[in-house]
Amino acid sequence: MQKTQEISLKNIQKDINRIIESVVRSQQAVFISDQGKLLVKIIPVVHPEPTSWLGCMKGKGKIVGDIISPAEEVDVWGVLAE
Repeated sequence: MQKTQEISLKNIQKDINRIIESVVRSQQAVFISDQGKLLVKIIPVVHPEPTSWLGCMKGKGKIVGDIISPAEEVDVWGVLAE
């Protein structure tokens, strides 16, 4: 694991682009300090992995009755009676 980088406040203005690129590339936080006192922590944005739509409704449904038997009697459905 990399050591967390600490940068002096007086160096921020001239190095801000390099600092941001370093944070993004390394995915490690950078601390900004002034006279040895920590002031700010710059952290990378974490983008969550995209989730698949497959299975997104798992566990959401509820069966509330007989799902095997026909909804109507066979006589009602002329096609089934033949």
